[in-house]
Amino acid sequence: MNVPDFFSEVALDLHEQPTTEKTVELITEYAKVAAECDDAGIMLVHSRTRIETAASTSDRVALSHHLQRDLDEGPCLDALESGGSFVTNDVRLDPRWPKWGPAVADLGIHSAMSVLLETRDRRYGSLNLYAERSGAFDGNDLATAMIFARHASVALANAHQEQGLLTAIDARKVIGQAQGILMERFDIDPDRAFDVLRRYSQNHNQKLHAVASWVVDNRKRSVHEFPDDVAAQGIITT
Repeated sequence: MNVPDFFSEVALDLHEQPTTEKTVELITEYAKVAAECDDAGIMLVHSRTRIETAASTSDRVALSHHLQRDLDEGPCLDALESGGSFVTNDVRLDPRWPKWGPAVADLGIHSAMSVLLETRDRRYGSLNLYAERSGAFDGNDLATAMIFARHASVALANAHQEQGLLTAIDARKVIGQAQGILMERFDIDPDRAFDVLRRYSQNHNQKLHAVASWVVDNRKRSVHEFPDDVAAQGIITT
C-alpha cells in the first residue's frame, strides 16, 4: 500500500461525504484497511453520560462498545477519559480490563486499539480497531492509526460544521416562508410578521424555527384558525 496516496484518497473521499453519518461509516471501512485489522468502530461522545456507537463494521464491534459501557472499563473509555491511546494484544489476559477483556474475547476479538478523534477545539470520541488474532498491533500500526485519526477528526469537524450550516440555512428559509405567509394573510409588513413569530416563540417557550414550521405547515387554514396569540397582537380584527 502506498501510504501517501492512500491517505490522500482517504482525505478526498471523506470530504465528499454528504452527512456525518456517511462520514463515520466510511472512516471505519478505511480504518480496517489502514490498520490491516478485522473490524473497526467509532464511539462518539455527546455528553458525559451519553456515548454511542456511531458506526461499526460488524455487530461484535457494537457489542464490544456495549460491554465497555455496561462494565465501565475498556480501552475506548480509557482513551476518551485520559486523552491517550491504548493498545492491547491479548484482551483476555490484560490486567487493565479484567471484566471487559474475557467478555470481548468470547466474541472472537483478541487484540484492540483505541485512539482519540479530536481537533484542537473538540473531542469527538474514539476510533477503535479490533483483530481476531493476538499480537496484531505494533508501534507502526499505532502510528498509522493516529495519522488516520487526524484525517478522520478533520472530516468529522467539517461534517459537523457543514451540517450545522445547512440546518441554519434551512431554519432561515422556513422562517422567511412563514413571514411571507403572515404578510399575505394579515396584510402586514415583514418586521411585524417576524415580530409575531418571535413573540409566539417567547410566550410559548418554543423555538422560532418550530413556530415558523407550524405556520408553513398550516398555511391553508383560515385566518380565524390561527392561534389566539395572533389575534391578541391585533393582527386579526373583528
